[in-house]
Amino acid sequence: MDPVTPRQSEILDRARRAGRVDVDGLSTEFDVTPQTIRKDLNELCERGMLQRVHGGAVLPSGIANYAYDARRQLAAEEKRRIGLRAASLIPDNASIMLNIGTTTEQVARALRQHDGIMAITNNINVANILRAAPAVEVIIAGGQVRASDGGIVGEAAADFIRQFKVDYALIGASAIDPDGTIFDYDFREVRVAREIITHARQTILVADSMKFERSAPVRIAHISQIDIFVTDKAPPEPVVEICREHGVRIEIAGDGDTDRRDTEREDGPGGHAK
Repeated sequence: MDPVTPRQSEILDRARRAGRVDVDGLSTEFDVTPQTIRKDLNELCERGMLQRVHGGAVLPSGIANYAYDARRQLAAEEKRRIGLRAASLIPDNASIMLNIGTTTEQVARALRQHDGIMAITNNINVANILRAAPAVEVIIAGGQVRASDGGIVGEAAADFIRQFKVDYALIGASAIDPDGTIFDYDFREVRVAREIITHARQTILVADSMKFERSAPVRIAHISQIDIFVTDKAPPEPVVEICREHGVRIEIAGDGDTDRRDTEREDGPGGHAK
């Protein structure tokens, strides 16, 4: 097999840093036609170095996850808007749990101006984001700290979560199948995420639309177990139909999500989605 070309090597480098590359952006950057870039991407995908998605390519998914810093850059603006929209659904003086993920970190950033929040998390990054907020009490789970992303995982963390019953769970995920199954990569992390869902009165799933293009091996839950799904684009129709059937409300975070109160729920902050 011929070695990759210098341009393909640079494309791979960009994908490793950002998690995703787009045909139009690469075409402009390298001053070549989109057809040339598609050919490069197809060759890299045939070698198993990338995985094709609509409009570009991502690092191969499956049992391997993106580097955490790269995931922060992937769909960063979409995650910021999702975080703002999700935080707007949380009233002051509420108790919440947040699991590991770059999108739940954005929720945490948007929650820093809330009053009277008690936040329980197994995510060191979320704890650091919220700890300086003047009106937020932060409680962090104990257990094994995963070096790659600061997640606290395992049975000790799951046992810790079982002590609580909170108003809201905010859950991120790595992949969502068309049948509505929600997935992640690490079974130790998934055990904690399941406990968070079980011990919350309402569960809000926060996930950008790229999660529909990815796969992961460990099942967290089914979308029918969620109360509100906050994302950046309308989900695929099979997922929309499942949400409709099970009374799951879909919230689309758009360009207008600039303040935590700008999309306050019409039924009041204490209303139920189901």
